[in-house]
Amino acid sequence: MKYAVTAATGNFGQAAVKALLEKLPSQELVIIARNLTKAKQLFPHLEIRPADYDSEVELTKALTGIDKVLFISSQPGGAVSRDIQHQNVVNALKKAGVTYVAYTSYPHANSAQAGLAADHKLTEQLLQASGIKHSFLRNNWYFENELGLISGLAQTQTGAYWADNKTGWALESEYAQAAANVLLMAQPKEIYEFAGTPLSYEELAQAVGTATNQTVTITKLSHEDYVDSLAQTGLDHETAALYASFQIPNSLGDLAQPSDDLTTVLGKQPLEITAAVANLLQN
Repeated sequence: MKYAVTAATGNFGQAAVKALLEKLPSQELVIIARNLTKAKQLFPHLEIRPADYDSEVELTKALTGIDKVLFISSQPGGAVSRDIQHQNVVNALKKAGVTYVAYTSYPHANSAQAGLAADHKLTEQLLQASGIKHSFLRNNWYFENELGLISGLAQTQTGAYWADNKTGWALESEYAQAAANVLLMAQPKEIYEFAGTPLSYEELAQAVGTATNQTVTITKLSHEDYVDSLAQTGLDHETAALYASFQIPNSLGDLAQPSDDLTTVLGKQPLEITAAVANLLQN
């Protein structure tokens, strides 16, 4: 059996590879990466195959002979749009004869409201139409996405937010471990809604206070005032608006639905919020 991880040099990919190597012989795992230099530095003892999501031809060559693939979604905003990149990957999976793919998707991608979900919904549809056996790993938010806020709260004891729904945060390494576990299953489900316990920004701030033994205050602002507050730190308005947009999925309620899939697949509860925050601040 041959397994492969695409986009393996990113943080999620590295964590997934580490998790897979705890259960697989190294000769069964293939690294697929755009940056060969980085891949060779990170994975000197593994087989590495070059491929860019922009090239269906490269992807097909890299995936040939692979049985199971962890398909890590690309970042939006590249020279080639993410929907085209993902179409290239799905086409390559089919041409290469891959028998199973686990795809890192978005919470409730079929019904989510945020624009960020659109490419994931399309990719899920492409995989369903491909005939390839698949699982959708619908990852909720990473605690790492809030590192700027968490660090700021720890350093200044104050912070702000504008989106007032709850988020199912968990550590990126926990999502990556779950992805590895699913890839190795004999009979995985089609859909996993991976999430930690849904929590508010107020609860996140309380956890930072507990983890750092400080009194921490967080203030809810309007979206406009939140953007202005970011701009006052020295960001230009466009960058401030971009950072503020990261809370849109929360504001729309996309991240608030509870699920025990992550706990089930990990075989344990994800780190509770205070421990997770302490983990981030220590690293």
